[in-house]
Amino acid sequence: PVGNTVNESFENLVAGKNGIDFITAFDTTTWKVKIAGEVKNLNFEDFIDKKEIRRNDRVANLALVATHEAYTQAGLPDAMINRKRFGTFIGSGIGGLGTIFEEVKTSVLRGPDRISPFFIPNSIINLIGAKIGIKYQAYGPNAPQVTACSAATNSIGEAFRQIRDGYLEIAFAGGAEAPVNEIGVGGFASLKALNFSNNPEIASVPFDSRRRGFVIAEGAGVLILEEYEHALKRGAKIIAEMVGYGTTSDAFHMTAPDDNATVIEECFRLALEDAHIKPEDIGYINAHGTSTILNDKLETLGIKKAFGEHAYKLNISSTKSMTGHALGAAGAIETITVIKSLQTGWIPPTIHYESFDPDCDLNYTPNVAVQRELKYAMNVNIGFGGQNAAIIFKKVD
Repeated sequence: PVGNTVNESFENLVAGKNGIDFITAFDTTTWKVKIAGEVKNLNFEDFIDKKEIRRNDRVANLALVATHEAYTQAGLPDAMINRKRFGTFIGSGIGGLGTIFEEVKTSVLRGPDRISPFFIPNSIINLIGAKIGIKYQAYGPNAPQVTACSAATNSIGEAFRQIRDGYLEIAFAGGAEAPVNEIGVGGFASLKALNFSNNPEIASVPFDSRRRGFVIAEGAGVLILEEYEHALKRGAKIIAEMVGYGTTSDAFHMTAPDDNATVIEECFRLALEDAHIKPEDIGYINAHGTSTILNDKLETLGIKKAFGEHAYKLNISSTKSMTGHALGAAGAIETITVIKSLQTGWIPPTIHYESFDPDCDLNYTPNVAVQRELKYAMNVNIGFGGQNAAIIFKKVD
């Protein structure tokens, strides 16, 4: 929602640009929710064949565009790719939701014989990664993590483990989501998960006492993870080193986080232990920060429990204040932000922050980006069903 390339997006995040606006994907005249974070001014035909664009669900097209940028930047020579050790881990919370909505309408209005043969392939989540694997001939596992709002972060984490454990040399890892349609917006609105304010400037206010729900968004982000020696051998430009991953499940409630944050805390501790670093080594956390009452309160509590006094010395920000919440894609978009922060030293702000909440009393980098020398940074995502995921990256000099 704030840019269609990595650099454009990061520059706009650092500048505090708000990507939330009135929905253009469908007519919201009679709807209570009228705003979202939409991907705009993106010409799919610059990256994907016209026929394929028409056949695909929007979620797959977004993923293919993000993958194109990652693959181009990585500069992987064909001769250096062992395709049997090349995997695909593209998570999503709800996959081809637009396709599901349109084909159910077709079935009801025109009969079951008029359902598209592309309905099932475009609906199921593993087909997002499969389309990428087909295009780039990745013969390793296609293993998307379907863990709601932590799907991309879990996918990156599981790809990391497969490479570290010697099963793979290279992997596409990330997430994609395209829920800005009638059924996506309507479904989350009925859960009372969305903010019903229709002022784009105050709808997504993470950690602020005015928060009342998240702003739904779409998007995709894809990284290429590569085994370190393999990258060195081909002379790759390494932009960051992934060093830690932790994941837990609250086993508490379908949609609410664990009410004392002990399992969230454990997720953060596992990531730190996996990275073999101390809490004091982390300088920046890109928080899940959805702008919901419970998430922001309990995420803050989890950070304080895991980081102790250092929690108050961290820079924390929720870039969802600018992008909205892209569900299963959020972790990939935010992980890329963390990596760019390590590279540049710039930490994006939490915009719209005005009103202090005593339950959220950490440094959320309010309203203005800051510069900070960083060695390690962490991305955090928390999802429905009690999903928690945290990944840690190290700066490469």
